[in-house]
Amino acid sequence: MRLKNKTAIVVGAGQQPGETLGNGRATALRFAQEGARVLCLDIDQMRAQETVDQIVKEGGEGAAFAVDVTSEDACRHVAEAAHKQFGRIDILHNNVGRSEGDRATTEMDADMWDTLMALNLKSMFLMCKHVLPYMREQGSGAIINVSSTSSIAARQTVTYKTSKGAVNTFTQHLAWENASYGIRANVILPGLMDTPMAIERRAREQGIDRDVVRQSRNKQVPLQNKMGTAWDVANAALFLASDEARYITGVVLPVDGGLLVKIG
Repeated sequence: MRLKNKTAIVVGAGQQPGETLGNGRATALRFAQEGARVLCLDIDQMRAQETVDQIVKEGGEGAAFAVDVTSEDACRHVAEAAHKQFGRIDILHNNVGRSEGDRATTEMDADMWDTLMALNLKSMFLMCKHVLPYMREQGSGAIINVSSTSSIAARQTVTYKTSKGAVNTFTQHLAWENASYGIRANVILPGLMDTPMAIERRAREQGIDRDVVRQSRNKQVPLQNKMGTAWDVANAALFLASDEARYITGVVLPVDGGLLVKIG
């Protein structure tokens, strides 16, 4: 098993209701399948527990925490609890994020800007701030931050793109700052994925069938005109978390079916 005896924290391990699997839940399951003890964090305790229930059903080990990761006290507490329960923290996977409420620059509400920035960027900073001391003490660790192809490609709304661009540079800084401690930090850029957050919200907002949303998104993907799934993101995260990636840090990895190939 590629993560045997390792402890992983997955932020955003619950998911919105929908027909498919979300990136956070898939990653938590994939880590557990490879032997990791997984702390599943979500703002909603029930959704985090549902992920843990699936992990346990498959013979894995996990625990659920309801956490508001925009709160520094909450992030400090969960890092302390993880270390106290398992004795170490090997992997931090920051998956939480949101674009709902975003607008074009001149139409963007300042309070919504702060809300999205807090969730998409500040939460990653806070979780890293409070997990890093434990990783430094043990002389190892892998941090994986989930960004988006929107951080590089054109996007009609401003806050999500800006926050995800900052996630990229923040992670590169983490990689440089913590390399001497044996800690690696990398970024995943998902493209158009068939997840509840992507499909359900758009179907609801536009008042159209889910399959119409899927067809529109599929046409934009170069690789066989088909969106990826949460398992594609989870498998990339598994590689970056494992010792197979022991010499990889500071990488910004698109998982996008060639979407970014179209730039230029």
